[in-house]
Amino acid sequence: MADDRLVGVVLVSHSGPVAEAVAALATGLAGGGTTAPVAAAGGTADGGLGTSAELISAAASRVDRGAGVAVLTDLGSAVLTVKALIAEGDELPDGTRLVDAPFVEGAVAAVVTASTGADLTAVEAAAAEAYTYRKV
Repeated sequence: MADDRLVGVVLVSHSGPVAEAVAALATGLAGGGTTAPVAAAGGTADGGLGTSAELISAAASRVDRGAGVAVLTDLGSAVLTVKALIAEGDELPDGTRLVDAPFVEGAVAAVVTASTGADLTAVEAAAAEAYTYRKV
C-alpha cells in the first residue's frame, strides 16, 4: 500500500522532546512495512514549553496525504490551539480532526490503525478506545 492515501497523525505536546518521543514510540510500535505519516508539533518555535499554531499547521501539512489528519494533544491549551486552528478553517488541511484520546496510548493506536490503511473515523475510534486500556 502506498502511503499517499494513509491518514496522517500529528502529536501536539507542550514539550518538543515529549512530542518527538511519543512519535518515535508510536512509529516504532507500528511495526515494519508502510507506516502512516506522523509529525510531532511540540513546544514553541523557540524551543520553549507551550504550543505553537504555526508548528501545528506545518506538521499537519507535512502528514496530509488527502485521507485526513488526526491530531492528538497532551494538555488543555494544546486542545484550545487546535480548536482555534480548526475554527479558522484555512490553517489546517481539509479533513483534519481533533481526536479525544490519551496522548501516548492514543498515539500508538492511531498510528498503528492508520498504518493499516484505515480511514479517519476508524483511526479516531481506535485512539479514543485507548481510554479503556487497563494497566492493573
